Amino acid sequence: MDEEPNMFFQHSPQVWAQHPSLVAGVLYVEGVAGKPRAELPLAELLGAARRRLDGSTEATFAEIQAWRRAFTRMGLAPTKYRCAAESLLRRLRTAGDLPRVSPLVDLGNAVSAAYAVPVGILDVDRCGGGIEVRPARGDERYLTFGGVEEHPEPGEVIFADPLGRAHARRWTNRQSGWSVVRDDTRTVLVVVEAMHHQADRDVPAVLDALAAGLRHGWGVSARTSMLSPDAPRFEA
Repeated sequence: MDEEPNMFFQHSPQVWAQHPSLVAGVLYVEGVAGKPRAELPLAELLGAARRRLDGSTEATFAEIQAWRRAFTRMGLAPTKYRCAAESLLRRLRTAGDLPRVSPLVDLGNAVSAAYAVPVGILDVDRCGGGIEVRPARGDERYLTFGGVEEHPEPGEVIFADPLGRAHARRWTNRQSGWSVVRDDTRTVLVVVEAMHHQADRDVPAVLDALAAGLRHGWGVSARTSMLSPDAPRFEA
């Protein structure tokens, strides 16, 4: 008898069909509780992002423009609802730095800013067994970081679990409080998604950068996988 996976991740056929330029990859890693044993390469990563922003804005980046087009296709105003990478770069450009949240989240944010690609980090133990990126029915429950429950709009792209919860709203716009990284988080699934012309090169590079940071900081080995319409599901 096949063993049931602890965690799965997939995009629905509708998402692949409506966004054929999507390139997606995931990283799964255990043993990341507590502080890292070595300094993380945050300064190097944020330095790369600052150099790219020097004399420019994130709105000119091909990576961000691709997500803006995707948001427009979904009926969302792209300057009102930004992908997470654009929000990070905008904060870095205007404030000069990113807020420190936790070592694991800080690493993900720094890699996201350096590559201008959304990076979502989910606590596996709080994902209800799996995540599917799909259009919402409208009855799913989303929890804000402030503890307020909301319901996504029908058709809105969400990260849905089998328990009827939404772990992200408007796709890469806003993560949920359900599966946010906490001090006791031990196992995470990291989701990397892009749609620009060189996404097939950049998404694996983002996964490699994350894996290198995790190996250096926590001494752990991560498992990575690229997803596609022909191989849409990751299991761990």
